[in-house]
Amino acid sequence: MASFEIATKANLASVLPSLVIALHLQRQQPSLLPTVSKTYHDGASLPSKEAISMKYFDGKSYSGQVIVRYLADLANSEAGNNLQRISSKQVQEWVERSESFLATDFKSLRSSLFELNSHLTLRSFIVGYSITVADLAVWATIRGNRICNSLIKQAPIQENALRWYNYIEDSNTWLSETIAELTGFESKERAAASAAGASYEIDLPDIKGPMVTRFPPEPSGYLHIGHAKAALLNDYFAHKSKGTLICRFDDTNPSKESMEFQDAILEDLKMMAIIPEKTSYSSDYFQVMYEYALQLIKDGKAFADDSQLGQGDEDRKNRLPSKRRDLGIEETLEHFAEMKTGSEEGRRWCIRARIAYDSPNGTLRDPVIYRCNLTPHHRTGTQWKIYPTYDFCAPILDSIENVTVALRTNEYRDRNVQYEWMQDALGLRKVTIWDFSRLNFIRTVLSKRKLSRIVDDGKVWGWDDPRMPTIRGILRRGMTVPALREFILRQGPSRNILNLEWGALWALNKKHIDPESARHTAVVQDDAVPCHVTGIDGPSVADKPKYIKNLDLGTKKVVYDKTILLEQVDAQSLAENEEITLMNWGNVYVRRISRAEQPDDTGTHKVTGIDLELHLAGDVKKTKKISWLASVSSNLIPVDLVSFDYLIMKDKLEKDDQLEAFLEPKTEFRTQAFADCNMVDMKRGAIIQFERKGYYKLDVEYKGDEGSRMVFFNIPSGKS
Repeated sequence: MASFEIATKANLASVLPSLVIALHLQRQQPSLLPTVSKTYHDGASLPSKEAISMKYFDGKSYSGQVIVRYLADLANSEAGNNLQRISSKQVQEWVERSESFLATDFKSLRSSLFELNSHLTLRSFIVGYSITVADLAVWATIRGNRICNSLIKQAPIQENALRWYNYIEDSNTWLSETIAELTGFESKERAAASAAGASYEIDLPDIKGPMVTRFPPEPSGYLHIGHAKAALLNDYFAHKSKGTLICRFDDTNPSKESMEFQDAILEDLKMMAIIPEKTSYSSDYFQVMYEYALQLIKDGKAFADDSQLGQGDEDRKNRLPSKRRDLGIEETLEHFAEMKTGSEEGRRWCIRARIAYDSPNGTLRDPVIYRCNLTPHHRTGTQWKIYPTYDFCAPILDSIENVTVALRTNEYRDRNVQYEWMQDALGLRKVTIWDFSRLNFIRTVLSKRKLSRIVDDGKVWGWDDPRMPTIRGILRRGMTVPALREFILRQGPSRNILNLEWGALWALNKKHIDPESARHTAVVQDDAVPCHVTGIDGPSVADKPKYIKNLDLGTKKVVYDKTILLEQVDAQSLAENEEITLMNWGNVYVRRISRAEQPDDTGTHKVTGIDLELHLAGDVKKTKKISWLASVSSNLIPVDLVSFDYLIMKDKLEKDDQLEAFLEPKTEFRTQAFADCNMVDMKRGAIIQFERKGYYKLDVEYKGDEGSRMVFFNIPSGKS
């Protein structure tokens, strides 16, 4: 066995190659490394003071890059006896050359990538016909070096190297798991217990027995991923204690709210498997809150004000008292009564709480608690012409609805003392507040006002567009509810403000969908190459597992014929007399490749036809894997494969940034393709993997009409 000591805060490039090669040997040649054990440290306690050290069963210890060379020697000593045509000298040479990808200057890295690209022009692997430690050493070093990992994907793209790079990762899912373990170990203990709640536990003082929590959305838009955090946390803490979750609609601003949004929010919650025990509305309590406002006025704790209403109060900004602050109780009641009628005179006034105009906390500087609005309310119609503010409403309703803990985002933190003042002033039961950080993502806006502009300006199809950060949008794109719930609850009620990467969420989603995704085939339609196959009599059909690792998914039809289609990009990578594997069929020899006489705009002579010879006895472990489809009309289902980019081109919009100036001009990318015959029975919402392409969610089903196409949305996998 080999035991590894790993520094959790080390540069990934200094750790990854050693561990990847060791795990590969454990999987492929267990006689060499029957077990690989790992112990993580913060770095300071490593005896060797290296990022990684290894102790082998013979008692010898190794550290740093020496481990990579040692493991390569170990594999090559075995390969010389068992694996024909693999040169241990070439493998060792590339293991040593992998160190060139540790550089940090662009010039050196570009040079190394160019050499790798040239070497892979007519090769699928660096050495031989299958993955060796040479591939893993080079791949892991590139993957661990952030600069190099970025360069290999940037223009001008070294396409041979990138093809090889993606294949190594896509065909070995354990690599992604290894990277996730290394990069996320510091939070591993918390994440591991997320299902039981240990990763997001908080200390709520003086709360015993079942909790009552509330999720108070305003019905002015569809729920987005930021709301999902609040909803799921409230749902978790209520049901963890066998308590009650209240969904209370904060419908106190009729100018922005509608029944459409109210119904949509209830549906969004249902989509997230959140079913509140009680649904209430602030509008149910308009009379109650009106009477509490009268109480404040009569107690001398509120006054009517008409100074610069709705335009920003300069006096408050400068900590000066309002000119109406000393207005008497009777005069204030008269103005409040006029406000209630909605008259022109009444609309000039508002009601402010008399707290502390000179407070350093701006929320205590005599905040507005009531204002006029003549817009008909979507539930109460024109019954009311005055409406309470959220800051007046929340502490009252939380108290009278018996909420035990008010979980809310820390943008309200300055208002907590105002919340407490309202309950004290009205003699209401106190409610514990716990604030947590908002969920922010790079290149994403979560302002409902800005999202409405994006929808209204036609930048997207609607609120459920897959590019939108709404619950409907991300679920339509392929996010699963279990993955979303796990991700949100892993964040927990932390107060740390973070700008998260979407990749982390999509990578977690991939773990949920991969085991349940049937594998299918799609071939890009543009310049698809017809190939003639010798060694087959005619068309035939076979049943194959939908996913070899999950036989419970059932079987699919695979059609074979003398004529098949390959993608142009795959055809360009082939050489005459090369042996390749047609996935779900077997090996063939490439006997002849026909090309166009004239080059296209890129200078490439496109492949126009290929002759293939069946060789089903060939070893599929040593060959390039190619996707294909039999050229039978019933087996060529027209599909659109749609991928999306971010709507926003800047990681974080600042307060003064104009939204329109930072919207990406093109965010939808459509590729026409043919997919296999199994598509015709697939239902909308199905999640599959098109082999060698990625995960997709079906959005438009097969109709069979002439000219109609199925539509699949690409599901991000968490890569860049």
